[in-house]
Amino acid sequence: MAINAPEGTRDLLPDEALFWNQFKQTAAEVFGAYGYLPIETPIMEQTELFVRGIGEATDVVSKEMFTAISGENLRRWVEEGKAPKAKSRLSLRPEGTAGVVRAVVENNLVPQGATPFKAYYAEAMFRGERPQKGRLRQFHQVGIEWLGAPDPAADAEGIIMLMEFYQRLGFDLSKLRLLINSMGDPACRPAYRDAVRSFILDHADEMCDECRERAEINPLRAFDCKNERCHEVMQGAPLMRDNLCDECRDHYEQVKRYLDAAGIAYVEDPTLVRGLDYYTRTVFEVEAPGAGVGSIGGGGRYDGLVELEGGKPTPGVGFAVGFERAMLALEAFGVDPASDAPSCIYVANAGAELRGEVFALCAELRAAGLRVKLDESEQSPGWKFAEYEMKGVPLRLELGPKDIEQNQCVLVRRDNGEKSFVSLDSLVESANTLMDAVHDGMYAKAKRNLDENIYDAFTLEEAKRLQQEHGGFIRTMWCGDEACEIRMKEEAGMTSRCIPFAQQHLADTCAICGKPAKKMIYWGVAY
Repeated sequence: MAINAPEGTRDLLPDEALFWNQFKQTAAEVFGAYGYLPIETPIMEQTELFVRGIGEATDVVSKEMFTAISGENLRRWVEEGKAPKAKSRLSLRPEGTAGVVRAVVENNLVPQGATPFKAYYAEAMFRGERPQKGRLRQFHQVGIEWLGAPDPAADAEGIIMLMEFYQRLGFDLSKLRLLINSMGDPACRPAYRDAVRSFILDHADEMCDECRERAEINPLRAFDCKNERCHEVMQGAPLMRDNLCDECRDHYEQVKRYLDAAGIAYVEDPTLVRGLDYYTRTVFEVEAPGAGVGSIGGGGRYDGLVELEGGKPTPGVGFAVGFERAMLALEAFGVDPASDAPSCIYVANAGAELRGEVFALCAELRAAGLRVKLDESEQSPGWKFAEYEMKGVPLRLELGPKDIEQNQCVLVRRDNGEKSFVSLDSLVESANTLMDAVHDGMYAKAKRNLDENIYDAFTLEEAKRLQQEHGGFIRTMWCGDEACEIRMKEEAGMTSRCIPFAQQHLADTCAICGKPAKKMIYWGVAY
């Protein structure tokens, strides 16, 4: 019987693994521009770290953590009743913040008077949740932590950077929804927790068993309950925004002013609470409505976590973005998240008698910095060439016995099939020249095809007519309203759209509804 991947886990096959690499590279570029440096922490930490930092009453700690002990400690526990010592009780990390904060405290990365510490990570996380779409037991996140920055500008900068990251991934920000709230601080939240607790107890007969239990442990989590009746009841619960102290209210208002100044659209959600106990003041979450995956990222401020983990009082703010959910959301919005593999030369199998010569040529090309894919299969040449075409390799190298005698080989261009006989002595130089020529030729061809098949439309009826007569791309002005997008797709048969970075002003009004236009957009049909 074949052994499959554990339930709730999945393999990142080459296409997705390439996108994960692109995801991490985009994070490094965006976060690096704000002064963040990479950090990696162990995949396991002492269980107590998460219990203390995340909160014993949270679902993450109480239900979802994968805890591990060595085989010998397990034997002693079972056979001799000797429970492992705290330092031997380990858990796979369910989130990234606690480990980074532990590293900061342990290595004294924010000493008194030092500049704030800014780091980003890209790691696998583990939670024992019920597997479903966008919810895995092993998943991947990129995230940032900024320690030592108490100013509300840090909260706003983190949110601005997060939205920039989504845009760089290919998201249309108008399709995302940024939720923000303030959870108060130790000065004002305890009284608010008591008020919510009293509300739950007053409505106990209408609440589920879990919410009644939460009332005694962490009443704010009742806002997150998936039970429809509980959700209805909690609509009448006291709200944190009405119970903020002056300092927390001022902090929150300043965050909003920074976001407004930066042009970041947001929705205030007074019921938004994050699932981890360490959050204080600003919290935020990004949703992808219509994608069917829930939240695709979020974070907030955690001014008491460093002290909780044994360090000196140090303010902090951070966020995390789920890779798998972001990928699903992009696909749901019609954006192909696939990342092309780097260009390489395909070297056809010349047969066993020339294997040594081919092997040496491949080594020479690789030593010169070129990527080479050597076919060592037993397939026929015809099959190999078809496979080469499918994989989009820009250049193919062919070598036969006569070529060896003449100290040459054949390089075949993908874009036009042109063959070049080149000397083996100048193979590296010739390969580089042809690779550049293929790329330039393919780009020019794609641009020419695009330019020859773009039609400008100023009304919906005109867009419908042009699509029926010519196909290609229809270029219009658009107000940004999702209703207009739906109408264009339904009435004109469009299935995809693209908002170019280089904007042109075609008209003052939206071609679909006639309202003031915000941007130029390309419409098309994906085949």
